[in-house]
Amino acid sequence: MTSLPTNTFKQALAANRPLIGLWCNFAFLPTVEALAHAGFDWLLLDMEHTQSNLDTISTQLLALRGTPSAAVVRVPSNDMADVKRLLDAGTTNLMIPNIRSAAEAAEAVSYTRFAPEGLRGVAGSTRGGGYTRYKDYMARANDEIALVLQIESREALEELDAICRVPGVDAVFIGPSDLAASLGHRGQPGHPVVQAAISKAIAIGKAAGKAVGILTVDGKGEPYLEQGATMVGVGSDLHLLVAAADALAARFKMSV
Repeated sequence: MTSLPTNTFKQALAANRPLIGLWCNFAFLPTVEALAHAGFDWLLLDMEHTQSNLDTISTQLLALRGTPSAAVVRVPSNDMADVKRLLDAGTTNLMIPNIRSAAEAAEAVSYTRFAPEGLRGVAGSTRGGGYTRYKDYMARANDEIALVLQIESREALEELDAICRVPGVDAVFIGPSDLAASLGHRGQPGHPVVQAAISKAIAIGKAAGKAVGILTVDGKGEPYLEQGATMVGVGSDLHLLVAAADALAARFKMSV
C-alpha cells in the first residue's frame, strides 16, 4: 500500500452516524482482540486511568487492524509529546481528556498537525507513515486525524460553543463522572442537575455542527442517542467482566 488509508471513523463522525463503542480498561492485547469482532463501531483504548503505556497501546492497535472496530486512544493529558508518539505509532483517532477552553482545544489541534498548521514534529519513517511507504503521508496526514475532546467540567460547559467551533475539532465527548464532580454531585452522574447539563451540552454541540459523544457503563445509551449524541460508549470491558463474574458466582453460591 502506497497511500495513507482514509479515516472512515472521522468520516462517520462528520456524517453524524450513530457510532456505538466500548471502553477498554485492560492493558492486555487478547482482551482487545477478543472484543474486536463483537460488532462495536469503536473501542476506546484508555491511557488516562489504566496501566496502558505506548507499548501496550501499540500492540492493541495492531489487534484492531482490519476489524470492524475503529481504535480511539485516550491520552493521559493534553500533552504534545504523548500525542506525537501515539500518532507516530499509528493512532488516527485521539481523545483528549479535560479540555476546559477554546485555547486548550486549539492547543490540542496544533499537536496533531504538521507545520505550518500545527506543532507536530515531522517524521515519516514511523508506523503512522507506513514506514515510508505512504507516499502521500505528509500531504494528507493532517486531514486524516480525528480529534475528540472531552468535556468534563463546569468551565468546559461554559466554553462549549467556542470549543466546538475551533477548526480541527471533530467531536466533543462528555465525561459524566468528572462533570458530576465539577457540578458538586460527585459519584452521582444520574443526578437531575448533571443530566440537565448533559442535555444542554448535547444541544450546544449539535447546534455547532459537531458530533457529540458520551459514556454510560450500564448499557443504557438510548436516552443520549435520542437526544442527538452519536458517539456513545455503552459499557466497558471491566464492568462486563465484573457483572458477569458476580452473577455467575451468585448463581452457584445460592444453590450450595
